[in-house]
Amino acid sequence: MALKCGIVGLPNVGKSTLFNCLSNAKAQSANFPFCTIEPNVGVITVPDERLEQLEAIVKPERVQPTTIEIVDIAGLVKGASKGEGLGNKFLANIRETDAIIHVLRCFDDGNVVHVDGSVNPVRDKEIIDIELQLKDLETVQKKLDGMKRKVQTGDKSAVKEAEVLQRYVDALNSGKSARTVDVTKDEYLFIKDSHLLTNKPVLYVCNVDEASVVSGNNYVEQVKEAVKDENAEVIMIGAQIEADIAELETYEERQEFLQDIGLKEAGVNKLIKAAYKLLNLETYFTAGVKEVRAWTIYKNTTAPQAAGVIHTDFEKGFIRAEVIKYNDFISFGSEAAVKEAGKMSVEGKEYIVQDGDIMHFRFNV
Repeated sequence: MALKCGIVGLPNVGKSTLFNCLSNAKAQSANFPFCTIEPNVGVITVPDERLEQLEAIVKPERVQPTTIEIVDIAGLVKGASKGEGLGNKFLANIRETDAIIHVLRCFDDGNVVHVDGSVNPVRDKEIIDIELQLKDLETVQKKLDGMKRKVQTGDKSAVKEAEVLQRYVDALNSGKSARTVDVTKDEYLFIKDSHLLTNKPVLYVCNVDEASVVSGNNYVEQVKEAVKDENAEVIMIGAQIEADIAELETYEERQEFLQDIGLKEAGVNKLIKAAYKLLNLETYFTAGVKEVRAWTIYKNTTAPQAAGVIHTDFEKGFIRAEVIKYNDFISFGSEAAVKEAGKMSVEGKEYIVQDGDIMHFRFNV
């Protein structure tokens, strides 16, 4: 399941520095706009402490965590929706992602030039929002215009679709993102194939200085106030601090550094977990002496669909799933002990897999 989060923001807000911390790939990081010309893609391991617990009990030959892809996209400027700067390329790259990580500069530093001359994260957010909304408006209006003839003939389906599209046009015209439009599942199908940029879920990342990394600052509060109606998460990260942590050789050194500045875990870990949640994802595990492995599924996935993530044959020939709850596995200390205590359940095709389930599939092909 190759899911992508795109890191976006104005030039010089810390996108590439953050990307470098997240990934082994080295995006060029420089103090001028457009240093990231092509999108850099990094495959990021999702931190999950449960894997360590399972490894300690099972002692497998290998451990395989789950991953997501992070794409570092070129900095945006005003007029991108009309092709200014790298606008067309930026918008094409973001269209290919499943969710947006929007980095906002929330620190003062005279040595790092701001493309608009001053630090104002709410203004920066609005610049990108407006460019994405304008592009979406163009997309929806074009689709709506193309339906006029069908609507005039009284085609009921076309009339309904046009009504839904008009709601999107009205919202976008009033400066609201597509994700704010309230539609039913059936109505959403009219717009789904348009892949609207502002329909994607968004996570706001406030890039702060070291002094603000624990409790935030006025810039962060301004961002929280600006996005309070968006149902979006806001997290704080010090990209430069994360870069310093990434330079340290050992886990112990990194933990000591974090303790010194008052953090329990690295900001990139928080970011990856938040991105995983943003994509509406959950994890189930398979655990055996050969391998302990995390598998990525969407929330509300059925047992056969979860089996299909391993191999399509598992889904086609699904018979049943043997399920152990993660907490039971940890407290009883082995699969045998869980079975003996009667804590392993046998589930059929209707079972909805829960985050943390340890699964064994029976299938026949």
